[in-house]
Amino acid sequence: MRENRHLLFEVKSLANLVKREADSTIPYNDKDNLTGMQGFVIGYLFRNKDTDVFQRDLEARFLIRRSTATGILKLMEKKGLIERKPVPYDARLKKLTLTAKAIDHHENFLREMDKLEVRAVKGLTEPEIEAFLLTLNKIKQNIE
Repeated sequence: MRENRHLLFEVKSLANLVKREADSTIPYNDKDNLTGMQGFVIGYLFRNKDTDVFQRDLEARFLIRRSTATGILKLMEKKGLIERKPVPYDARLKKLTLTAKAIDHHENFLREMDKLEVRAVKGLTEPEIEAFLLTLNKIKQNIE
């Protein structure tokens, strides 16, 4: 290992810094006290809004148990963030849909993350950004 250069420690430090900055500057979480997992679920449903998504899809995507998913979704329903709607082709299934409130949360989150991204890459050239992303992808592949 290179002396005093621990790459993974620096990556983790950067991730912590980004999370801390996002948590302090993104007000989407204020009054509803969203958890990180609820934010991930909202993002997943937002990206898959043109597809029927069911609880089992979240269980598979996030590698969580059925009981965990049930608890998350019940709380999100109580907060008015999602609705479970029946589908015409299977009476047993309820697709998950975001409410206008959740969509507003997510769109605000995306706007604020875009602002943070602009700050993060300030002063970097396009080739530097591309090289950084290429390097990150190689590291991820090595670890996987």
